[in-house]
Amino acid sequence: MIIQTGMRTDIPAFYSEWLMNRIQEGFVLVRNPYNPTQVTKYSLSPEVVDLIAFCTKNPAPMLPFMEQLTPYGQYWFVTITPYGRDIEPNVPDTGTVMDHFKILSDIVGVDSIGWRYDPILVDATHTVEWHISEFEKMAAVLHGYTETCVISFIDIYKKVERNFPEAKAVSRRDRITIGKALIEIATKYGMTVRPCAEGNDLAAYGADCSGCMTVATFEKALHNRLEIPKRKINQRNGACACVLGVDIGAYDTCGHLCKYCYANADVNLVKENRKKHNPKSPFLIGESMSGDVIHEAEQKNWIDRQLRFDFF
Repeated sequence: MIIQTGMRTDIPAFYSEWLMNRIQEGFVLVRNPYNPTQVTKYSLSPEVVDLIAFCTKNPAPMLPFMEQLTPYGQYWFVTITPYGRDIEPNVPDTGTVMDHFKILSDIVGVDSIGWRYDPILVDATHTVEWHISEFEKMAAVLHGYTETCVISFIDIYKKVERNFPEAKAVSRRDRITIGKALIEIATKYGMTVRPCAEGNDLAAYGADCSGCMTVATFEKALHNRLEIPKRKINQRNGACACVLGVDIGAYDTCGHLCKYCYANADVNLVKENRKKHNPKSPFLIGESMSGDVIHEAEQKNWIDRQLRFDFF
């Protein structure tokens, strides 16, 4: 099976010690975000966890622990955007993150790392031309360290609307103009652009619109075939075919406090939740509570051990 660490929060950036403690102890407890007394216990044994997927804006805190991760397959998406502190208050500067991206790529290999340039927002400061110019500078630096670049345009969720009221949806015209330019630049630097849940509009210009965390993505990282149950493949209105892994994070816990974030509802709630974090707890936030009902997940290895092949 596949464990996700970055859909609800940025575990590598803020909770790396906790994650390594969980790996050492061999299990993690995860609260249902919609029914908090419902708790699922997941084994983190390499015998049942085929791959750990990381989504982060700052991989640096995990770099000292890479040797302990060698029993697992890995796939890393590192989000690197050129926004300033007004948009991403606590994200390290772009140059620093790119340096750490290159170190990480040298460790895990280009098949196991992708660059996310998202979300793309357009306003008086962050114009279409600005994005194209900044993307080219960054692509030149990351050339040779990844073959994948995922892009998406800002979604105005309710949380985003509340925390970033000045944000506007990007027009179809601007999405096409930006997307087409980014595809051309990425191709020049040996990368394939994969739009994230953006439909097929950019396929005509050379984008791979099949999804960003697909079976093929993880098979290439593992150099093995995966037998993934159909129910674990996203069927979200045909938007993509990404694998639905198990997320061990928690909402309202990401300390980056990006204004466009869909996973944080309120800055003050994030600060209060982070005070409840104990690196030694089996829960990311807090401890066990009266009324908790713990369900032990059924877990199965998805790697087809009978059929190995290379993806070169």
